[in-house]
Amino acid sequence: MLSIIKLKYFLAWLPGIIIAIVNGTLRQFVYRLYLDELQAHQLSVLSFIFLFGIYLWLILPWLKLSSFFEAIRVGVFWLIITIAFEFLFGHFIMRHSWQNLFFDYNLLKGRFWILVLVWVAISPYLLFRLKNTVGKLK
Repeated sequence: MLSIIKLKYFLAWLPGIIIAIVNGTLRQFVYRLYLDELQAHQLSVLSFIFLFGIYLWLILPWLKLSSFFEAIRVGVFWLIITIAFEFLFGHFIMRHSWQNLFFDYNLLKGRFWILVLVWVAISPYLLFRLKNTVGKLK
């Protein structure tokens, strides 16, 4: 039963890749028309957080999270597979250097990618809690 649940969490995570691709396309072909690379990166971080939040809000009923603890588990699982995907796919498939992959983690250089990872980790909990609060208000 546990593996079926993890499969469900994994399947729910997969569209995040599509969201990231669409977001990266927006960054390259829209934001970069008006902003420099750093500003486009920063806006892209915010737009991913927004788009992934909308997606997660829409799939919460399908996920059927039963507790805050389960929501936290989903977030931690998504964080792990996001980091693994980023580094394994980024390095071995896309051929990005390790230096380039780590570059987006440099907050001192204005690189805010780590906020995406924080959001991926905490958003299931936050939105589960929000949805429960909104449900109790009705």
